Amino acid sequence: MTEAQVSVADFRAAMRLIVGNVSVITAGVGDDRSGLVVISVVSLSAEPPKVIACVNRSSSTWPVIERYRHFGVNSLGPQHQAVAERFSGFGGIKGKDRYEGAEWVTLKTGAALLSDAVAAFDCSLDEMIERGTHSIVIGSVEAVRTRDAGQALIYWRGGYRPLDA
Repeated sequence: MTEAQVSVADFRAAMRLIVGNVSVITAGVGDDRSGLVVISVVSLSAEPPKVIACVNRSSSTWPVIERYRHFGVNSLGPQHQAVAERFSGFGGIKGKDRYEGAEWVTLKTGAALLSDAVAAFDCSLDEMIERGTHSIVIGSVEAVRTRDAGQALIYWRGGYRPLDA
């Protein structure tokens, strides 16, 4: 007996019911940079420190990560909703223009990190594993910054929402 394949619509509807932390992935330098919002960043290893993020291969950020071999992970708080919207591409904002309106720093790799991110991870690229429409991006954490104010920005039921500790 074979089961019917899950429809894309049913899969997306179910995934919207899983709470995800909103993070911005950044890559590149200067005018050759881009970024996107993900809710799929997880720890892979503490020793050595490594993270995984899932990035759509059709995004403008995927080739920039591949070219520069680095990326930043910026976990957002509720005060960063406008940043999340820009990096989601609201209003057609692309590439380096997504960085406007926020303060960015660099640590080791050259990837941009949001100066007041709840947590920021500066990563060198280990590997990109292609699966379906996305790549599993594995990075070695070269540096971290934290600014825990007791709040996070989450994505649930198709929208950004604040979460208090």
